[in-house]
Amino acid sequence: MAGGIKLAIVGATGAVGQEMLKLLAERNFPLQDLFVVADPREAGKTVSFNDKDLIVQAASPEIFAQADAALFAVDSSISKILAPMAIENKCLVIDNSNAFRMDEKVPLVVPEVNAEDIKLHQGLIANPNCSTIIMVVAINPIHKAVGIERVVVSTYQAVSGAGAAGIDELSAGVAAYQDQVKLEPKVFQHPIAFNVIPHIDVFEANDYTREEMKMVFETRKIMHAEDIRIAATAVRVPVYRSHSEAISIETKTHITPEQVRDILKQAPGVIVQDQPGENHYPMPLYAANKDEVYVGRIREDISSNKGIMLWVAADQIRKGAATNAIQIAEYVVEHNLY
Repeated sequence: MAGGIKLAIVGATGAVGQEMLKLLAERNFPLQDLFVVADPREAGKTVSFNDKDLIVQAASPEIFAQADAALFAVDSSISKILAPMAIENKCLVIDNSNAFRMDEKVPLVVPEVNAEDIKLHQGLIANPNCSTIIMVVAINPIHKAVGIERVVVSTYQAVSGAGAAGIDELSAGVAAYQDQVKLEPKVFQHPIAFNVIPHIDVFEANDYTREEMKMVFETRKIMHAEDIRIAATAVRVPVYRSHSEAISIETKTHITPEQVRDILKQAPGVIVQDQPGENHYPMPLYAANKDEVYVGRIREDISSNKGIMLWVAADQIRKGAATNAIQIAEYVVEHNLY
């Protein structure tokens, strides 16, 4: 691998880590060397990259000292331990967990929205929550055009957002339902097969879940818009992959659906699918394994004189996690920011 940077993938054996490896190859990411890191219990195993087997290693100061940058695809408790180790060894961290997102010193980045913030990093860049990423890619172009005062969003989140165990529980639930066997849920609070659950993460004191409040705080930080009023409802649905969102926005000045379509057709990372009369609109089944955010059902909010409603779908493992992190890394390389 001539040229490029020395990169580590931390959490390389997990779903997001595996997606990162696939995307590095797909996007021909400029690599000089690649280290794959995972739980110490998995050290010595191999993962495939570009038809080669790479040996999994446990995280160590020595590995981080060899790497220019590291993409973290681990939970927040691990990130809090390993990120300082990496930074101490001059390795830039792009972290996919929620450990550092709201730290004032840490850029929280969606490249289509606030790529310039990457230049402010102090050794650590945070990747936002998947649902937040999907929403801001869709609404930020409208905000730039006319300003947004209020957002009400409901998410319809795939079971893969809870990892491989979530996928397995949906499959097992469908089979149990067909066999008329009762299956006790382990991953979700209730059976997910043929059901929707308005509960993702834990409830906060205000009766919103942590997942919902992430969308509030992260959106304001990414879009540099602390005055936007946001309310979210996060729902788990029996879909394997890709999240969908129903978004209602109130703008500062009136804008028509036709103007919104024109704006979004020019927006980076957005594909407009909006021919409802032809049954053409975004759906998670067709957004899977894609990097773009699909936007449709663009219409006036008939309850507001400055309201627009959108329906959005995107692959939360790719654009909602792995792709966004790699886009950040590509910007870092392009601008020599590591």
